[in-house]
Amino acid sequence: MNSLYLTNLASVELEEVVFDESLSNHINDFLDEYTHKEILESYDLPVANKLFLYGQTGCGKTMTAKALATRLNKKIFIVNLSSIVSSKLGETAKNLAALFKNVEHKKAVLFFDEFDSLGSMRDYDNNDTSEMKRVVNTILQLIDAFPKDSILIGATNQIQLIDEALLRRFDLKLEFTTPPKEVLEEYYTKLLANYPAQYRTIDRVYDISFADARNLVFTRVKKNIIALEVNK
Repeated sequence: MNSLYLTNLASVELEEVVFDESLSNHINDFLDEYTHKEILESYDLPVANKLFLYGQTGCGKTMTAKALATRLNKKIFIVNLSSIVSSKLGETAKNLAALFKNVEHKKAVLFFDEFDSLGSMRDYDNNDTSEMKRVVNTILQLIDAFPKDSILIGATNQIQLIDEALLRRFDLKLEFTTPPKEVLEEYYTKLLANYPAQYRTIDRVYDISFADARNLVFTRVKKNIIALEVNK
């Protein structure tokens, strides 16, 4: 079973993830609602526990899932979709059912990265359409029965590939885009603050993802350290 997901990963604090104002507000609203779910449920109000994150690669979707797990003090399961979405569709349904059952008892965060690997199963080159329908129905039933004290997060950079019936199961859909200049400026400053002042001189590049900006900082800072220390 452990081959189907990753866990015991280094935690990420929400403060380490940089959002624009709109996205930050949505994340905080979700946390407030989930944190106070008992009182909301006492009024028979539904509490969101299924998030869908979509947008460009490297813009913080996985970091956000980890940060939410840390903030809510929950274990996170990052699903290895290549192990679950088997070419043998019968195994796919079985693997999915086993995974959801495992998470159900742990009050955890279940994070499906590259969710389009599940959502686009209708495009599989397979003549057994009844089997494909069974897999999709299995997913829908598992999502519908997902426990309220756990959190389900799906993520993709190809939302157009995902079946609408699957997307409708998620309470909140958040788009992650290339961060604007002012947000990247803050991100650069936060990253560079980890190093002595003499190593912080870099040419900041904009209109790129957080992942690309992070790699840029690491590359330039390493060059600065080598230039100033090793080559004295």
